[in-house]
Amino acid sequence: MDITTFSALAEPNRFRIVELLLTGPLTVGEIASRLELRQPQASKHLKVLLEAGLVEAEVDANRRNYRLCMEPLQAIDAWLDSYRAVWTERFDNLENYLQKLQSEDNK
Repeated sequence: MDITTFSALAEPNRFRIVELLLTGPLTVGEIASRLELRQPQASKHLKVLLEAGLVEAEVDANRRNYRLCMEPLQAIDAWLDSYRAVWTERFDNLENYLQKLQSEDNK
């Protein structure tokens, strides 16, 4: 997993672009319009997302269609998976503790 992915997603507009692209490919103009950005701003954000490997562009005549690349997001999910095991264990321990307290209160 690459820290570049987190850096790219840390900026709110880039995060919103990634969310938009979940539904399918869009042009710069469509992205700019939906996020109420100027086209140069959207292009700047897309460049960062391209460099981070989060999106790719497909050239169609004079238009570029941007689509989401799932590999970096899958890498984040795999990284988080190791933490999920810790969280699950801690929640299980908390649940056991609460059940123990509850059974003591019922005595």
